[in-house]
Amino acid sequence: MHTTPPTPPFPARRRRAVALAVAAVLAAPAAWTAAPASAVETFPFRDPHLPVDARVKDLLGRLTTDEKVSLLHQYEPAIPRLGIKRFKTGTEALHGVAWSTDIDASGAVRTAQGTVFPQSVGLGATWDPALMKQIGSAVGDEARGYNSENPDVWGLQLWAPVVNLLRDPRWGRNEEGYSEDPLLTGLLATAYGKGMQGDDPDRLKAAPVLKHYLAYNNEIRRDQTSSSVRPRVLKEYDEVPFKLPLTQDAATGLMTSYNLVNGRPATASPLVNDARRWSGKTLLNVTDAGAPNNLVGSEQYYPDLPAGDAATIKAGVDSFTTDDTNSSITTNAVKTALSKGLLSEADLDRAVGNILSVRVRLGEFDPGGGKYGKITKDAVDSPAHRALERKAATEQMVLLKNQNNALPLSSGKKVAVVGPLSNTLYTDWYSGSLPYKVTPLDGIKNKVGAGNVASSEGVDRIALKDVKTGKYVAGGTTAAGAVLKTGPTTADASAQFDVFDWGQGIVTLRSAANGKTVGIHSGNTFANDQDQPNGWFVQQMFKLEKQGDGSYLMRYAGYEKAYDWADPTKIYVKAQDDGTLVLTTKDDATAFAKDVVGSGVDSAVKAATSADTAVVVVGSMPFINGREDHDRTTMALAEGQEELIKAVRKANPNTVVVVENSYPTTLTWEQANVPAILWTSHAGAETGNALASVLFGDESPSGKLPQTWYRSESDLPDILDYDIIKSDRTYLYYKGKPLYPFGYGLTYTTFRYGKPKLSSHSLSGGKTLTVTVPVTNTGRRAADEVVQLYTHQRTSRVKQPVEQLRAFQKVHLAPGKTASVTLQVKASDLATWDVTRNKWTLETSRQDVLVGSSSTDIRQRAAVDVHGERVPARDLTRPTRAADFDDQNAVQLVDESKAKGDAVAGTEGSWLAFKDAALENGTLTVRAAKETAGNSTVQVRLDSPTGPVAATLTVPSTGGKYTYKDVTAALHATGRHDLYLVFNGEARLSALTLR
Repeated sequence: MHTTPPTPPFPARRRRAVALAVAAVLAAPAAWTAAPASAVETFPFRDPHLPVDARVKDLLGRLTTDEKVSLLHQYEPAIPRLGIKRFKTGTEALHGVAWSTDIDASGAVRTAQGTVFPQSVGLGATWDPALMKQIGSAVGDEARGYNSENPDVWGLQLWAPVVNLLRDPRWGRNEEGYSEDPLLTGLLATAYGKGMQGDDPDRLKAAPVLKHYLAYNNEIRRDQTSSSVRPRVLKEYDEVPFKLPLTQDAATGLMTSYNLVNGRPATASPLVNDARRWSGKTLLNVTDAGAPNNLVGSEQYYPDLPAGDAATIKAGVDSFTTDDTNSSITTNAVKTALSKGLLSEADLDRAVGNILSVRVRLGEFDPGGGKYGKITKDAVDSPAHRALERKAATEQMVLLKNQNNALPLSSGKKVAVVGPLSNTLYTDWYSGSLPYKVTPLDGIKNKVGAGNVASSEGVDRIALKDVKTGKYVAGGTTAAGAVLKTGPTTADASAQFDVFDWGQGIVTLRSAANGKTVGIHSGNTFANDQDQPNGWFVQQMFKLEKQGDGSYLMRYAGYEKAYDWADPTKIYVKAQDDGTLVLTTKDDATAFAKDVVGSGVDSAVKAATSADTAVVVVGSMPFINGREDHDRTTMALAEGQEELIKAVRKANPNTVVVVENSYPTTLTWEQANVPAILWTSHAGAETGNALASVLFGDESPSGKLPQTWYRSESDLPDILDYDIIKSDRTYLYYKGKPLYPFGYGLTYTTFRYGKPKLSSHSLSGGKTLTVTVPVTNTGRRAADEVVQLYTHQRTSRVKQPVEQLRAFQKVHLAPGKTASVTLQVKASDLATWDVTRNKWTLETSRQDVLVGSSSTDIRQRAAVDVHGERVPARDLTRPTRAADFDDQNAVQLVDESKAKGDAVAGTEGSWLAFKDAALENGTLTVRAAKETAGNSTVQVRLDSPTGPVAATLTVPSTGGKYTYKDVTAALHATGRHDLYLVFNGEARLSALTLR
């Protein structure tokens, strides 16, 4: 499968040496080229001693056009005459080998059962590239292990890691990314990719693919929304985490994203080809699932698939992930494109050559599968990998609060472990299945003994009775469950359900009889037969809506109800005459009485009252609280979970809250009222053991937050606003006071930072600044500290970040010990993208060098004088792209044409600013387009959007948004000014020139 379907009803997603070698191949004896298919080992492409490029050239030359085209789809068929086996792109491996798709007609999902490492956002909290490389290597080994048993299903092109920046914590896929910071994300992704690939420069253990290119941070209408990304945001932010791994040869390809970027679908964006220059290796780029069809469907960007597929290939994409296993739609479209001249044979050869290059490097054509071909299924869930998973689960936990040393706990005291996540572990959409589970309750019992632990999940146990018949809803009592029906006249075990509150009214029901979750069964009935909420369309969600007479209607809230093909009126539950529960309309729904068999709050309070300390484990269900295709509208805890915390805290002042989820949470009440708070992602099978080791002080917490935790959703702009500079997004530009800042995390000791020593107090182009700082553990416990170095540029032509991470190092220190931590910053790292000349520019300025324990906990400061250049006044006598503005209001970056280029679209009241321009009286020419009838005007104002008018440009209708016309006006202004273009009506501007 692919990343996942965008729309229903998809199922669950050395040049000289090379030249000489190629010449040798072409001059090879006839026996090489005339060998029968049975002697495939004699073909040069099977010679492991030849360079990769030579082998690819040989194989490419043996393929027919039809055979080449057949390789462009995700499911690449066998070519028997050459002894080439089937090959499939895309095994999901975000935080462990997760799942792949079968070769059967439906492309059914096959889930791995192996090592599930913490979610990516948790791995981001480790700030530990060395650990990430170990994890990547383990994932590569397990991928090889699965591949050794079934290479048709378990391909070695791994669709991971996700390097999209966590710009907005409401993004449903927050769990999939590492950080809001480009450097941290890029370094962790580089380490993970290098681990997966292995250390051989020419052979690959596995082939990692970076997701999703580019500027993709929203699920709402994700295949139709356009990310408006100005050049500075593109160069300084969104491109960076892709560029870093590629420049280090730590990835073998990109997956394009669903969204549009500046009005052009990312699937067919020339930015894909631009990214190839970053890598020293050949890249195999793929589309996201179904995205090629979006080009002619939801996006309506191309008239037909031949045109769309041709544009996609020309843009730099090589493999099409679409139409499940049915490759004929793609191959027929590509053949049509070739016949119409939309594609050339050279275009085809380039794409197929990219595919074959990665296949060669994977050892597919080497004897025995090459260097990594001997890895077997024994690698999966090995003892070493279990130990590594526990280490990762431990390192990613972040201590958010620890008032009066509430933690660590004493192992000799009684502990109450309560809360809806206390005795379960959840997986997410990109997880494999867990081979075993150590829940928080299990881990604490393992640590202090079951006799010292009281427990309660803190959820209500209820029974639902049909008011009309007096019969209770019941499920099956065996592990297989049964279709829910009304029947019992008393609330026996079969009629009792535990209610888990996930917020905003959404609950799930777990049968007390067999521990299984209730969900849709066979289309229109329900059964207690599911392990956890799951699936692309999560079909285990309900709302219990209280009516005026005290009864309840049971509303089904499965995710598929968001789509047109599902009947939006039949969302309520009815008990039929035979008692079977089915979906119906609200008017026809059954009224139920809700009997509370046991109060979750009362049970938790009872356990907490009897203990020395209460540990409340709350958080999210990854399939429900935001995930792919579903952004969050709140970052708050579920209302019932917060009430549980308040009740337990009132009953036992020694309360510790453990938040287990995938995103920043607005814990304002908890921060003010609870002694200790610890965060963990959904961290895999060893979560409970790792949690116990931190709570009881066997390990000192060392995780640091990889993104800002805000106090409220009101601190954030619209999720579709991608201009982080203008909207003050992320720690880079945010000027408010967060709940917990980027890089924050407490530990069980204290650290003293000594005065930093700089290698120089001046820095110029091509040089590197070395900062050495002594860090001492001044406490009584051994612990890790992440030493962070930020810089701030004091003066600049443009708006600069408040501060920006430039380097970090994780160090382990025993009590009383000091480490000399060395951090380096290259002068080039301090460059800004200069939109006036379209180049990286190191400005002359004093830079603050800030060293500390988080972005706001700066312990030591120094300064360095950076010697670069002063950006000259903007010269508008040279053609200036409209997109190269310095500031804007209410504009959108759009596609200048379908092939390439950006333009700026504005409406009434929009404006663009071009700062510090050298002006003289003359003629201003603006290249403009206007699709609608009538005229618009663009006023040219000086120094502010309301400043003196220096010119007025009239933009007539040009008949099309891609049809541009030069419009002119006399400009009356001299000297250096900020030039503002103020829109009065709708228009697109692509360039301007002053003559």
